[in-house]
Amino acid sequence: MDRINSQWLVRVSANGRDLGFVAIDSLVAGSACGGLRMLPDVNEAELRILARAMTLKYGLLGFPQGGAKAGVKGDPEAPAGQRLDLLRQFGVAIAPLLKTKTYVPGPDMGTDNVAVRHMLECAGAPAAARELRGEQSGFYTALGVFIAARRAIWHQGLSLADCTAAIEGFGKVGSALAGLLGKAGVRVLAVSSSRGALYSGGGLDVPRLQSLASRHGSEFITAYAGAERLANADLLELPIDLLLPCAHHYSIHAGNVARLRARLICPGANAPVAEGAEEILTARGVLCVPDFVANCGGVLGGTMEFASVPRAAIEAFMNRRLARGIDWLLQQAAAQKLSLRELATEVALKRHARVRAEQESGGFKERLFRAGLGFYRRGWVPPALVGSLAMRYFERSVFDWSSACISRLER
Repeated sequence: MDRINSQWLVRVSANGRDLGFVAIDSLVAGSACGGLRMLPDVNEAELRILARAMTLKYGLLGFPQGGAKAGVKGDPEAPAGQRLDLLRQFGVAIAPLLKTKTYVPGPDMGTDNVAVRHMLECAGAPAAARELRGEQSGFYTALGVFIAARRAIWHQGLSLADCTAAIEGFGKVGSALAGLLGKAGVRVLAVSSSRGALYSGGGLDVPRLQSLASRHGSEFITAYAGAERLANADLLELPIDLLLPCAHHYSIHAGNVARLRARLICPGANAPVAEGAEEILTARGVLCVPDFVANCGGVLGGTMEFASVPRAAIEAFMNRRLARGIDWLLQQAAAQKLSLRELATEVALKRHARVRAEQESGGFKERLFRAGLGFYRRGWVPPALVGSLAMRYFERSVFDWSSACISRLER
């Protein structure tokens, strides 16, 4: 592995071909976790940025996990056989990281649970019985973004029902988010895919968009009638209340930030706003919810789902505790005259350091926790028992930010 500042980067190749990269931003008890994406243009700089976002996300939630991200250079819409073969080669090449749990992969853009399980099996590190079984991560990510947008808009003296929105990226997250916004009375004026963007000043028909996307994938753009076609870049510059980036990183950058006209940016994607661009937007009075705050619902909901917490309980918990946590961040940032990102980053890094120290102390409680988690992963502990115990853990620990000694007012 190559050391780049405080991060580790693995350049993966086989038979003279560059296959991709694994970026590890932080380790907790020797392990880091993050999604495995497949894109033709994935690069090391992107993955280092995304791995850092995972560290912040786990830190914010207080989860005992380091942050990582991996990417395979490939076409996510290629025939299944080609994609699985690429993942096989990638998995074999990074087998030492997978077998030691130094890197623990999950699904991301262009991959799913089946693909990741296939890669692990080929690498000789098969997933345990209860790993990589969740199916609602995209929805929980969307729910977190929706909750963050609702609370941020409320703090600006508005309600969602008075707002218009544009969603960049209409995949699992963007599609689910559009449904949540539509039910709340938001007019979704524009959406996009890799094939372009759609716009309607009167609002798009979200259920029809979702139906077409499920049948045609990214080609739903051409199948939807009755809307104006736009270039993807133009969607970002529409005069709307909510801009919800759910596509690639750094889609908002120095070259287009001056033309953005949204009053709130709430990302479903990781790192959609390039360095420097967020400061420009904040100085203009645009409220930017940090990506690792807005989209932490995917990690939270997915973890709760893994722990056998019922979906209704997950949704209720997120609507109650995530909303309260975002309210706290917004209030504290205003009181301390900090940007939301400054405060949230401080919270995340301090919590991450504290959890890492606890896990690496080797105390009885930590050893017992890891042993019990291992038994559960293998299917040796009843789900109902774990679900009940896990809910107590989430209620006690997640979003307990005010007691983390992170307020500058306490110094």
